[in-house]
Amino acid sequence: MDKSRSFLSQQLQQAKNACLEALRVMRERGLSQVQFWFIAFAIGIAAGFAALLFRKGIEWLQATLYGTDDVQFIHSFALGLPWYWIVLLPACGGLVVGIILHLFTVDGRVRSVADVIEGAALQDGRVETRAGLASAVASLITLSSGGSSGREGPVVHLAGVISTWVSDRLHADGITGRDLLGCAVAAAVSASFNAPIAGALFALEVVLRHFAVHAFAPIVIASVAGTIINRLEFGGVTEFTLAEPGALQFYVELPAFVILGLICGLVSVVLMKAIFLSEDFANHFQTRTGLPRWLRPAVAGLLLGALAVFFPHIIGVGYETTSRALTGQLVFHEAIVFAVLKTAAVAITIGGRMGGGVFSPSLMIGALVGLAFGLVATGIFPNVSGSATLYALAGMGAVAAAVLGAPISTTLIVFELTGDWQTGLAVMVSVSLSSALSSRLVDRSFFLSQVERRGVHLAAGPQAYLLAMFRAGDVMRDLDDTRGAATEDCWTMISDGVYVDAKATLESALPVFDRLGVAFIPVVTLTGENAAPELRGSLFHVDALKAYNRALAATAAEEHS
Repeated sequence: MDKSRSFLSQQLQQAKNACLEALRVMRERGLSQVQFWFIAFAIGIAAGFAALLFRKGIEWLQATLYGTDDVQFIHSFALGLPWYWIVLLPACGGLVVGIILHLFTVDGRVRSVADVIEGAALQDGRVETRAGLASAVASLITLSSGGSSGREGPVVHLAGVISTWVSDRLHADGITGRDLLGCAVAAAVSASFNAPIAGALFALEVVLRHFAVHAFAPIVIASVAGTIINRLEFGGVTEFTLAEPGALQFYVELPAFVILGLICGLVSVVLMKAIFLSEDFANHFQTRTGLPRWLRPAVAGLLLGALAVFFPHIIGVGYETTSRALTGQLVFHEAIVFAVLKTAAVAITIGGRMGGGVFSPSLMIGALVGLAFGLVATGIFPNVSGSATLYALAGMGAVAAAVLGAPISTTLIVFELTGDWQTGLAVMVSVSLSSALSSRLVDRSFFLSQVERRGVHLAAGPQAYLLAMFRAGDVMRDLDDTRGAATEDCWTMISDGVYVDAKATLESALPVFDRLGVAFIPVVTLTGENAAPELRGSLFHVDALKAYNRALAATAAEEHS
């Protein structure tokens, strides 16, 4: 009896202490947390309006340039336009894009989702403002004049510009800046596709790359705010309407979706590799010919225009063709041809630095591949197969998930884009296998592969990229530090060619320690090619490891808070 009372009293005391601690937290942090939620809501509204205005701007400019009242059927309308108009529009659009990027960016490159991911990891949740605004305008012109890409990339970066402005005004630290960036991205995706659940998870899964509890509430609030903006304009309608509900013949048909997932994984790799190959070829061509960088998008636009004369289905985002695939209005050879041509068009657009994103094109290509596979599967096994359009839906999610590296949010966004929640099993099977296969053949996703090509190793995780955040000059011990290395010893090592530039990162410094087995490395400033190094201090192995460990601990604390 005494033991029971003792146990009960302990539990009551623990409950009392928990309540007191909760009251203390509310008094000390509750107000600031509520304020942060209001800021998240405001950012969600702003990012939602930015996404809405971007979408409306594309529709208005596209309608003006092509002379149509309904841009949703731009492909059908373009069939009746003069061939020279179809060729000139993307070429002229590319010329304007090239001039804008030449004037407002240092490298002539459009900023997109990969830059937002890099900003979240390495820049305390900040992105480039000037280049970001120029990229948004350039992408708007590209998508309006016949470029073959998507609108989510520019919108996500534009949202990042908004959150960067707010973070700078609030003097936000890294954790707060990343949370605000996640809020803006979630709202932009939600407003673009009327997908609040997927918008929130996209920000966590793709941009922040963790599911910390402290970030969940403000990101969800911002995502809901962005969805409100979308629905005030478009109502609660989905982006795509299916012809009929999916009818999965359950266990018997699941092996077909396993095969579809593997095929879509390979297709997504082909799409990504095609874009990178196109970019490398364009870089080589530009270098060999001396082509001005501001003419590069115009040349790409000219190639797109020539292709669009015969196949206008490549123009713009491609929602009309995607809808036709999801409703089964295409035959087998049309689905295959359109998928191949869309892949080529996306590679030309992005490789030619015209701007835009890859999400919408991956949806279109996935739907076409899924439909083609479904037509074959249902034709061979008609008695145990459901609708071919179900395969189109699963293929749409499988290719997009593999390209974005976002199986969770892409699965949900497919459901929210179509409103069909009854075929989750088929979509999940295809998405999981597609993502698993493609992630082995590229650096996790298209965005992380882009960053990897720039020499930033985000795909490997914090243990790889955190070293790039510290420069030797920031971690070194100064010459007047009593704990530093002797000047004579430093000069001896410099004469032997052992030193590190003050601007170099720990990513390049730590391998020197491992290779030579020394306790410190002289840190110098290299003033010129033939000038002697100027001694600045000494970088000790233990200091570099301490800085690295502190960064790892801070990252782990943020991801688990």
